[in-house]
Amino acid sequence: MLNNNLTGDYHLDYINLHRPKTGMKEIIKKHPLAIRWFHWINFPILAIMIWSGLLIYWANDVYKIGFGSTTLLKFFPNSFYQALNVPFRLSEGMAYHFVFMWLFFLNGIAYVLYTAISGEWRLLMPNRKSFKEAWQVLLHDLHIRKTAPPIVGKYNAAQRIAYTAIIFMGIGSILTGLAIYKPIQLSWLCTILGGYKFARILHFALTIGYVLFFLIHVFQVIMAGWNNFRAMITGFEVKKTIEIPEEKEEQPAKDPAK
Repeated sequence: MLNNNLTGDYHLDYINLHRPKTGMKEIIKKHPLAIRWFHWINFPILAIMIWSGLLIYWANDVYKIGFGSTTLLKFFPNSFYQALNVPFRLSEGMAYHFVFMWLFFLNGIAYVLYTAISGEWRLLMPNRKSFKEAWQVLLHDLHIRKTAPPIVGKYNAAQRIAYTAIIFMGIGSILTGLAIYKPIQLSWLCTILGGYKFARILHFALTIGYVLFFLIHVFQVIMAGWNNFRAMITGFEVKKTIEIPEEKEEQPAKDPAK
C-alpha cells in the first residue's frame, strides 16, 4: 500500500495540473524616464550626424575595400550619391554636422553620468560570462540553437555587450571628430590618434559601425515585438502570467438526523 503522504501529494499535483488556468497580466517597470529621454533624443541626432557626415565625405570619398589596383567595394558609387541627392552639399553638411555634434556630445555625457550615478551601469556592463552567452543568443536568433540563455536583469548578454560598445564608440567618434575638425589647435590629440588621415579613417569606420548597429537594433526590436518597443516609450513592460485559482475546501455533509 502506498504511503498516505505520497498518495496525497500525487493527488494535489494531479489537481493543480488539471485545474482550469486563467491568463493574467502583470505590469513591470523596465526603463526609467531619463533612459527613455536619452534614447529618443539620441536617435534623431545620430541620424542627422550620419546624414551630414555623408554630405561632407562626398567631397573627398577616398575609401574603398580591395587590393592593389582591384576595387571590391567603393564607399560610395556615384549612383548611391545621385539617388540620395548628395553631390555639391558640402557646406550644408558641415553646418549641420558642427551644430549637432555638440548636442550629440551633451546628450552622451548626460547619459554616461546618469548611468554611473543611478547605478544603471550594473545592468548594462558585461560580465565574464557575457561573451559566451552572447554567442548562444546569436545562435538562438539564427534558429540554430533551440533555447536562449537565461536573462539576468533587463538585458541579455548580447545587448550588454552592444550597449556598452556603443558608449565607447560614441567617445571614439567625439575624439576623432575633434581631431579632424581642429587638427592644428588639437595637434596633440591628432598625434595620439595616429595623425589626421588615420583619425579620419577611424571616424569613418565608427560611422559605418553606427549604421550596422542601427540596422541590427531595428531588426531585433521588430523580432522582440510590440511589448519590448512599448517599454521604451512608456517605461513599463506587460508580462503575462498564469494564475491558478485556489481550490475550495469541501465542507463535510451534514447528517440530517442531527
